This record gives sequence, structure tokens and C-alpha cells, in this order.
Amino acid sequence: MGGMLPVALVGGLHSDARRATVEKLLATVPGSVALHHDLSTAAQGTVVRTVRDATGVLSTGEAPLVNDCACCALREDLVPELERLAHGGLTRLAVVELWDSVEPRAMAEVVASHGGERLRLTGVVTAVDPALLLPYLANGDDLMDAGLAAAASDRRTVADTWARQLEYAPVLALVDGEGSQEASDEDRALLAQLHPTARQVPVDSGGGLTEAVLAGFDVEAAAAAQHPACALLPQEADECGVATYVWHRRRPFHPERLYAALEDLTCAAARSRGRFWLADRPDTLLAWDAAGGALCVESAGPWLASLPDAAWEMVPPVRRAAAALDWHPEHGDCCQHLVFTSPGLDRDGLAELLESCLLTDAEYAAGPEAWKRLPPAFDSLLEV
Repeated sequence: MGGMLPVALVGGLHSDARRATVEKLLATVPGSVALHHDLSTAAQGTVVRTVRDATGVLSTGEAPLVNDCACCALREDLVPELERLAHGGLTRLAVVELWDSVEPRAMAEVVASHGGERLRLTGVVTAVDPALLLPYLANGDDLMDAGLAAAASDRRTVADTWARQLEYAPVLALVDGEGSQEASDEDRALLAQLHPTARQVPVDSGGGLTEAVLAGFDVEAAAAAQHPACALLPQEADECGVATYVWHRRRPFHPERLYAALEDLTCAAARSRGRFWLADRPDTLLAWDAAGGALCVESAGPWLASLPDAAWEMVPPVRRAAAALDWHPEHGDCCQHLVFTSPGLDRDGLAELLESCLLTDAEYAAGPEAWKRLPPAFDSLLEV
């Protein structure tokens, strides 16, 4: 590592699986240390930091909240603590055990951008108990109600937080529960379809986990894989009662008809995501992100087709490449690309509902200027 301290992040809402993963790393990597910030003490105005190795706790400390935000305190305290470990020269691997609802992307970007010449992010892992995958993905409770919010302004849900934790990490550490919590074939099929490119490593697999957390991690590539314009979305699949349906069309949605169908579409699958195109906003790429019966719709910037040629130089190469692979002679990269994954998925019913939300032949023939005059049904969701 050229004198740099390897850093691995281990996160996930499955706290028992996360702790088991960290303990396995401490036991198998000599000189490894785990750093954990407990955000549950935020109500008292501080975040409690613990540093431990395989033998037990080495030190504890507190970090004050930043702007009444526990996650902000974590960001401010994490890198200095890791640099202290690096400066000591005795740590071979720093394992950052993220608190329950902390998302690995934010912390990976903090370490990568502020680690300087002392820290190297080598792995990001989400710990998973496959038997708990669907219950967490179906849990629409607010993190605040579950006692897992990272700030007073935290409006995330258990389901959408868990989905992002799961889909961001290139490595999934699997820790099976016991007895009634044993994972089924359906659970494992769901996991494989939700994140088909992930490396799945059983925690009790010897050195496999160590190898995975030291393999290297590219923050920019990971961010690109999450961007709705070029995300690595799952492909069609059907196994053990779990299906993934990919719906791709070139015609824009009618805003009112799509809005009226949102509840049915959101509840049609345990997880759905992708990008979509509204007729009244023909230049705007919209992101679709649904889990636990809740849907988040956000603007993800312009479609590349709407940009002047000179602006393309400002677009990341991976975005340009993704657009080129899916370019239409008339509409460019504008399209509908939505992916639905769930046990018991009704493909035919879902397809029929989605098709009914598209512009009709007559509406489509009227052209973009007429489309822009359609009722703006999504203004409330997009906070316009």
C-alpha cells in the first residue's frame, strides 16, 4: 500500500450480520482495528467513538454534533481518527463499522476525498442476513420512528435506506441466521436479482472476506453505477418465485395518467428503480426509486439529447458512453427504463398498467410543444 493505511467500510441495517463481519475481519487480519461511531447517543449531543481490536476495546471518545446532525459529526471525526491510526504505524487494516442507517456511499466519498496520502479505501461491504432481506426491503417505516435517524431532518425510510446500502457495495458479506431465520431459496434469488454484479462472500468462508475488502474500490465508478442515467440496472430474471421485469420504451409518459397510477406501480414490486421521461418535461431526466411502498421521484438533470454540442464536453465519459449505447435517432437518450424486482411479480399486469400511462398515438403525434401544455401533475413531487 506504499505506506498508506488500508481502510474498509462495513455497513448495513442488519446489525448482527454487520458485527459478525467486523469480528471476522478482526480475527483473521493481524493488526486490524475497528472504528465505530455510535449515533444512538445523538440525543445527548454527542456521538460515541469506539476503537477496538480482536482482544477488546482500545479507546473510546466523544465527538460533538455538527449542526445538530450526528452523521455530520461522524464525517468530521472519521478521517482524523483514521489518520491517527495511520500515523501510529501499527495498524494493518482499519475497519470502519458504520452505524445502522449510515449509508456507505457518503462515508466512502469522505474517506476518498479527504484521506490524502495516508489513507486508501480498499473495500466497501454491506453485511446481509438473507432471511431478513425482504422484511427490511418491505419496511416503509421512517427511520425516525424506528430510532435510526441520523439527524432531526432525516426523512428516509428503513426500506429505501436498506436498498441503497445493499446496491452500492460491490461486496455482500452473508451471515445466515439460525432456526426460523434460516434463508430460503427465494431469499437468495431475491438477493441475486437485486444486486447481480455483487460479489457474495459468506463470512465463514475463511480468507475470502479478507481478499474482498482489500481488492480495491473506485469511488467514481461506484457513483456512476448509481446515477439513474447510467446505472447498472438488473436484467430480466425469473427464479424460485422471484422475478425481475425490465420495461423499456421510447414514448413519453402522460403526466396525469402516470401520476394516477403511481400507488399501484410503487406497490407492484418490493423494489423498482430506473429513469423515466414525462411529456410535459421533455428535456428532464427523472429518477425513479421505490422500496417499501414509498416512491422517490427526482430530477437528475437534462437528457443529453437536450444539450448543445458544446456542453457534452462537461459530461462525464461514462454518461456519454451509456447514452451512446441507447441512442435513438429521433429522441436521443430520452426513454423509459424501469426495472421491477419482487417475489410473485405480475409481469403482465405491470406491463399493461405502464403501457396505459404512455402518450396515445394522437397525443404523441401532436409533438413536443403540445406535450409541454399538458397538466403538470408532478409539480408537487418535484417541489416546483
